[in-house]
Amino acid sequence: MTLPVVATAGGIATACLGAYVGYLAYDGHRRNESRTMLLLAVGVVCIAVVPYGISYVLTPLFSLSDAVTVLGVTVAHLVGLGALARSVSA
Repeated sequence: MTLPVVATAGGIATACLGAYVGYLAYDGHRRNESRTMLLLAVGVVCIAVVPYGISYVLTPLFSLSDAVTVLGVTVAHLVGLGALARSVSA
């Protein structure tokens, strides 16, 4: 396998696992009506899933520049970290 194939597979695995963990946290929110679990779900999805979508879906689809892609991923990370920080301090 070549490095691009391994990197793409790793990105897909990260997005899938992040989506699963986000789903589990959201399910916990639904069952217990817990705002903490909702924020945890949002944080995990913003950190693990949204950057993959920006990099591998939106960038080719809309021919985004590298700067716009990096900005989008950075904003997703910041929102995710903010949600995680709020979930552990709430």
